[in-house]
Amino acid sequence: MFVGPRPAAAHWVGTWATAVAMPSAGPALAGYTDVTLRQRVRVSIGGDTVRLRLSNGYGRDPLVVRTTTLARPGARPGDVDPATLKPVTFCGSPDVRIPPGAEVVSDPVRFAVPTGGALIVSSHLPGPTGPLTYHESAHSTGWLADGALTDVASGAVFSRRTTSYWILAGVDVRTEVDGAVVCFGDSITDGTGSTPDADRRWPDRLAARMLAGPPEERFGVLNAGIGGNRLLLDAGSPGQGVNALARLERDVLARTGVRTVVVLEGINDIQQDPSQYDPTQLIAAYRQIALRAHDRGLRVVGGTILPFQGWHKWTPERESVRAAVNEWIRGTDEFDGVVDFDAATCDPGQPLRLLPAYDSGDHLHPSDAGYQAMADAVDLKLLRPALSFPG
Repeated sequence: MFVGPRPAAAHWVGTWATAVAMPSAGPALAGYTDVTLRQRVRVSIGGDTVRLRLSNGYGRDPLVVRTTTLARPGARPGDVDPATLKPVTFCGSPDVRIPPGAEVVSDPVRFAVPTGGALIVSSHLPGPTGPLTYHESAHSTGWLADGALTDVASGAVFSRRTTSYWILAGVDVRTEVDGAVVCFGDSITDGTGSTPDADRRWPDRLAARMLAGPPEERFGVLNAGIGGNRLLLDAGSPGQGVNALARLERDVLARTGVRTVVVLEGINDIQQDPSQYDPTQLIAAYRQIALRAHDRGLRVVGGTILPFQGWHKWTPERESVRAAVNEWIRGTDEFDGVVDFDAATCDPGQPLRLLPAYDSGDHLHPSDAGYQAMADAVDLKLLRPALSFPG
């Protein structure tokens, strides 16, 4: 008797993530007292059970989160649908104390997470918190209000706005999808130049492509981009993150269900001061990323660096470094595949520049159309995981 393939077992996979960084100025550095944060995230894959990851990775003191709730968005910005509002617990308790440098995972919450849908996470911080771990440029609006308001459905009381993510580092779901892809990069992965609140970063568009394709090419997509981030040096501002080699473990290798990483870093090493004029140093960093990821059984896909002529820090010397790095990426066998983002976004008539339709206007960061072109350039077969979950 013929027996078909055994259905895949459900397991935990990341459906949304952000790369957290050290507080640099303003509210992040000063912290908050008695405030409720309400944050919107768009997930990549769905499931029937969810858990949250909260981070005090760069906090100076233990961080107390008194209550947290999860809901679907309501009709107006900042509203939640009261019929979907659910409490989130940590080891059975509504409150959690997160040590400095640590991340905590919530208890599983039975919650219908829609594929490609939005979630609202509300957390009350009694404070004073001290410096708060955050992701500086969310390209998404969040809301703040004084007091314990995690159960309040109306967004009208949330009179303050934020364009950062605060303490929320990840969302996991129980799913049969075979793992997650982490997009590891800088501001181009983070989405600088894209339309705010529209979810048009290239990882967002990649997730949308997957949803339209066959199930075997569908994975969670996790954005580990940080604006200003570098491969070899910590960025000039704390909010731009430690160097890529230093954050690889936390932002890629430790992600829930990660099976593949797409690496697009290096432009800031080239164009920011102090500039790296030796391409072999950047290549050595890529090789380290590939080696460490392969040691965990992950697929590693390299992305070529986009053109940037016209950006105020472009010089022929910096261009020669980019060209040498891209030549190595295209030819190496140390990656399991390559996405030629350079070829996908350049102006064929002036290949050192972004195509005007793909240029956000600063000649470095793509527009919405440019980010779509980047997502379209990814061969989804390259992302198929090297490992599968046990069935």
